[in-house]
Amino acid sequence: MYSPPADPTDQQRMRRVFAQSAETLDVTVTGPEVWGWHGRTLSSRVEHPDRGACWLRLLSTPQDRAAGKIWEGNRQAAALFDGHVHKPLLHDTTESSSDGYAYQAELHQYVAEPICSHSPVLHTDPDLPTAWWHSLRTDLDYVSVAPTDRVAVRQEWVDRSVPRFLGMPAPKITDWATAHGDLHTANLTSTTPYLLDWEGFGLAPVGHDAAMLLAYSLLVPRFAQRVRDAFPVLKTELGRIAQIIVVTELLQSASRGDHPELVPALRSRAAELV
Repeated sequence: MYSPPADPTDQQRMRRVFAQSAETLDVTVTGPEVWGWHGRTLSSRVEHPDRGACWLRLLSTPQDRAAGKIWEGNRQAAALFDGHVHKPLLHDTTESSSDGYAYQAELHQYVAEPICSHSPVLHTDPDLPTAWWHSLRTDLDYVSVAPTDRVAVRQEWVDRSVPRFLGMPAPKITDWATAHGDLHTANLTSTTPYLLDWEGFGLAPVGHDAAMLLAYSLLVPRFAQRVRDAFPVLKTELGRIAQIIVVTELLQSASRGDHPELVPALRSRAAELV
């Protein structure tokens, strides 16, 4: 989905630790490397002698930041959701550190289904069946009531960021629910669907997941309408608040260079939400 780190030293560092992690977890690499956002993760299909095909994901962070929401996200999501919603099972993890960096390797169930898109920003309609939408809605309903003290969106951030990026007063979040936190078509497979990449899950305004899926789909109006039809919360006041917050999140991300092609549509949607 993303390119390797620009610095060859970082590429070598990640590849070296990935190979060491594969040896520790007793797996053989069988697929091409897949880099994550800004080279923060490196993943590949691997083969385990007992479990068969698996997915090995290596997360890297400066050693003094090896804690908190992102670092613990997939392990905590596994404890809450494995076997209850359609997500890859987490089989095993291992941690290491060297040269000022901490690493966490996660061995997941391998999901053979293709993802709906290779970019979080949807550009073509995947034309998904009604059963796909029903499954997604059922899983997100389960997630929404799961107890957690993790927080995906903070009111303090909303108070600072909405006026900065939208030039409007920040809404007050009155209703909270547990959310996947990064719901877009690059984190959804095209058949079941499986929900991928749980590291950012936590409490968010009601409707956040639906609002995120909608915002990333604005360039494909037909799919965006399917999102609205599948999630009636988007037509409510709670859904309006969730959309304001998600648009702000994505505009902040765009200010750092991510998905600039989405900015005009986000601005247009924000004007409709005032």
